[in-house]
Amino acid sequence: MTITQSDNAHLFRSLHTAPAPLALANAWDVASARVIEAAGAPAIATTSAGVAWSLGSPDGDFLTRERALERIARIVAAVAVPVTADIEGGYGTDAAGVAETVAGVLAAGAVGVNIEDGTRPPTELATRLAAARQTVDRSGADLFLNARVDTFLLGLGAPDTRLKETLTRARMYVDAGADGIFVPGVTDTTTIAALAGSISVPLNVMAGPGAPTVAELGALGVARVSLGSGVAQAAYAAARRAARDLFGAGDYESLAAGIAFPELDALFPDGH
Repeated sequence: MTITQSDNAHLFRSLHTAPAPLALANAWDVASARVIEAAGAPAIATTSAGVAWSLGSPDGDFLTRERALERIARIVAAVAVPVTADIEGGYGTDAAGVAETVAGVLAAGAVGVNIEDGTRPPTELATRLAAARQTVDRSGADLFLNARVDTFLLGLGAPDTRLKETLTRARMYVDAGADGIFVPGVTDTTTIAALAGSISVPLNVMAGPGAPTVAELGALGVARVSLGSGVAQAAYAAARRAARDLFGAGDYESLAAGIAFPELDALFPDGH
């Protein structure tokens, strides 16, 4: 039986639950996506930063829409599980540009996107989300729109009003068509519980060293936990460590932790 984009989208939506959150180890190319899938991932999320770095660009809306969509399509074609794509601010200068990007994401077969507000006025992201929702509805497809609120990640506003501002933005984004809210940069359990208790759609947080475990986050009401650019950063740290060992002490011990060649090569039986 052929699995359609709508089938995968329905499955992806069903994975957003507390107390058993969807755990996402973000990929940036076909190889990382296949490694993550083989480790047991129920879905794949991309990291826009990792994708940009792998293509020679910095993070922060410098990557072109065409290059981003090409990478998304390759990852979707390479794995059997649903794929959600981080599209930064939407790879467009306005809502119409974001709508064009979302149409490309749907054509690539992805089932979700992350769109961030960053330092833009919240009303601008709301407009972009509304355009994205309209594009999806007109297509007859399904796409999980995850709106990223960057108040905590970027330290926007006064600390004592940051939670209130985050919730205000979240409600605005849900009204504009967001299916989920992503609040990176917060690991305090009291704040996370307050967010989960006040946001009407699935809450996504970003985790890393020192953050509560996936199970602990689920108990707080979190429905989705992602690693952001952390996996890509760790992979590039491994490359730097191997190079420094080679050029410094002249040894190769850091390579001992690598995936065995036959195991890695076997992840590409069809030429992807």
